[in-house]
Amino acid sequence: MRVSVIGGSSIGAETAAVAAELGERLAERSHTVVCGGLGGVMEAACRGAREANGETIGILPTDDRRDANEHVTTPIATGLGHARNALVVLNGDAAIAIDGSHGTLSEIGLALAHGRAVAGLDTHDVAGVEAVESPVAAVDYVEDHAGETGRRA
Repeated sequence: MRVSVIGGSSIGAETAAVAAELGERLAERSHTVVCGGLGGVMEAACRGAREANGETIGILPTDDRRDANEHVTTPIATGLGHARNALVVLNGDAAIAIDGSHGTLSEIGLALAHGRAVAGLDTHDVAGVEAVESPVAAVDYVEDHAGETGRRA
């Protein structure tokens, strides 16, 4: 399954550790991380996934694939700026939000509008987002609640 990992682009060490653990847990369960491809939660989740030999897709706001963080295995340049947020969530079968501000909130809204299961770790309190306490709980939630089409590899 592909899981969109969304969250803050400027984060502290504690949030980075949570995001890296999330990426690692997703990769250990053979899920692909889909993200915005830049820094913060995106980079930390990709780093964790790559350390566990997982795959990562970065859907970039810019028109240059070289802007992706070093842990993205498949960079996709869009040149769309924040409009690429829709592509981030549409290319995941479920979403996990960590921390974040306005961009994360827009991705949460888009994920919910498109029927994606959304787990949240210390993020926006929004109806439809399942607040969880750990990366393992987040992965468990999206695995249990992604639609049957979300079970595709």
